[in-house]
Amino acid sequence: MLRDADLAVGVASVGLDEMAVTGHEDYWHAYGFGELTETARTRRDALARLLPRLTIADRVELADRFLRVRGELRTYKIHLGSGNILMEPNDAYLCIVPGPDRSGGQVFLPFEEEGGVLSLILSKAFLLADDTAITDPTITRQLVP
Repeated sequence: MLRDADLAVGVASVGLDEMAVTGHEDYWHAYGFGELTETARTRRDALARLLPRLTIADRVELADRFLRVRGELRTYKIHLGSGNILMEPNDAYLCIVPGPDRSGGQVFLPFEEEGGVLSLILSKAFLLADDTAITDPTITRQLVP
């Protein structure tokens, strides 16, 4: 029951909605890029074991709170708790949201809430590792320094 309550609070949080931050900017930033929760630390451990086996292993580095991805255009930091992205060198926010078709096979992971932040982080990492191949204008216009 407590896990259900935690999920309800987490999903209803203003920290998930960048558009609803007016007056709550500090909270949004702490939620989206702050210290990792226990679930996010478990996700970090899973990534530590998984990353060396991926084709992008030479382009990724696991840091304290972030998965650092080296693209051709920029270097990106994906927060292991929220999946939010900052771009180096100035920590500009990069907004990438999942497309409407997420009907691909889902893998159940007992420590992942509905929506699978681990799969979201991995999909963003693969996308950003090959950032010169991105054609979506809503993303490419954000990549220009």
